Amino acid sequence: MLHRALFLSSPPMQKEVVLSGIRPTGFLHLGNYFGAMRNYVRMQEEYNCYFFVANWHSLTTHPDTKELQNSVYRVIAENVACGLDPEKVALYVQSDVPEIAELYLYLNMLAYKGELEKTTTFKEKVRLQPENVNAGLLTYPVLMAADILIHRAVKVPVGKDQEQHLEMARNFAERFNHRYGEVFPAPQAFNFGSELVKIMSLDGNGKMSKSENQMATIYLADEDDAVRKKIMKAKTDSGPTEPNAVKPDYIENLFTLMKITSSADTVAKFEHDFNNCVIRYGDMKKQLAEDMVNFIRPIREKAADIQNNKELLAKIIQQGAEKARASASATLQQVRKAINMNY
Repeated sequence: MLHRALFLSSPPMQKEVVLSGIRPTGFLHLGNYFGAMRNYVRMQEEYNCYFFVANWHSLTTHPDTKELQNSVYRVIAENVACGLDPEKVALYVQSDVPEIAELYLYLNMLAYKGELEKTTTFKEKVRLQPENVNAGLLTYPVLMAADILIHRAVKVPVGKDQEQHLEMARNFAERFNHRYGEVFPAPQAFNFGSELVKIMSLDGNGKMSKSENQMATIYLADEDDAVRKKIMKAKTDSGPTEPNAVKPDYIENLFTLMKITSSADTVAKFEHDFNNCVIRYGDMKKQLAEDMVNFIRPIREKAADIQNNKELLAKIIQQGAEKARASASATLQQVRKAINMNY
């Protein structure tokens, strides 16, 4: 009986902190959903999750802010429509948490010009926008580190292109701890299982994109006819010439899309047809288009309802900001104490 009483009175395990952000540039698409958002929905049940809209980050490449507010609202609405629960997670806008900016300032003192200039994404952005090489672009990894470390996050879902930034965040955390005392844990890449689904562009050229190659990308905001049109234009060929042939990437992608939106029987039928060299891609695309329409429509309609409900949007954003600021100010208190800034 005594053992049972001791067991019941032990404190609950602290959930590990997960953090991820998404820039409010372009429209969210199927690749975002299956590469990130679907996993976020699963993570919210097991972790202490902070998900934010990175509107400060967007200024490094999109200085024109006329559409920024609407884009932020759309990203929030689409995340909730995909299953994120504002009661279970902190879903917030980056600029609503000024503590991030203060930590960004302190971390800039630990970041060096040489290492920032060598960052792969910085070099790529300089190549793409040589007329807008601003200091924010150079220190992008420092702001990303501040986003992560302000909540002392230990798990950060990142794609391959962000792994270098995460490594830099670990470096800044280690430098801070070494110089001022242990405050930050080392954040690690996290993908919540191995069954990540990679969605290619419908023309077979790389990934789906939020802003480029729009006719080959299926967006969560696409109307039914737009989805049908894009699927019907997807790249195919004349079909396999021998049984059980290896599928080219762009054909494999159509089967991937079918596996995530169609019934198992439908997938099995077209797999059988492919393996027996009798597949009719036109029929396959017609079926896939209807199944995709049925998959996208409820997300699009729910997101539109949320976007049109300004009161609900304001409540979600305020609630997220309050949760995020509570966590951020607790961290900042420790940071100021460590560097003797707590007057």
